[in-house]
Amino acid sequence: MNFELVNWPAVIIAVLAMFVIGGAWYSPALFGRAWKRANGFTETDLKGRNMAVVFGGSFVLCLLMAANLAVFLADAKTDVMWGVMAGSLAGLGWAAFSLAVIALFEKRPAAYILVNGGYLVVGFVAMGAIVGAWR
Repeated sequence: MNFELVNWPAVIIAVLAMFVIGGAWYSPALFGRAWKRANGFTETDLKGRNMAVVFGGSFVLCLLMAANLAVFLADAKTDVMWGVMAGSLAGLGWAAFSLAVIALFEKRPAAYILVNGGYLVVGFVAMGAIVGAWR
């Protein structure tokens, strides 16, 4: 692990990409309605959230995820294809499968796993591509 090879501006852009993907993914145009159904949320449930905490906490957690991925990719030989592969492996193999295990114990519907797990896979692939490409 060579922290000197981590491109921190790429990490920040990767975090922003995760936010943009999340905004589109959970919008009514894509999977927002399915996500609400899978969680049993109503519009009233969603209005009671502190959005500064939700977005601020999400930013910090996405920053930690992107930085973690960037450290794994901190090698002079890393390129966009390895970034995509590493993002795919992390998104599916760790994040989505971990979410699925928890969802099984919580008796969540398959839609919950597919919507949230799908977001994690796509988001990690994007983060890996950005970090891998921007060397």
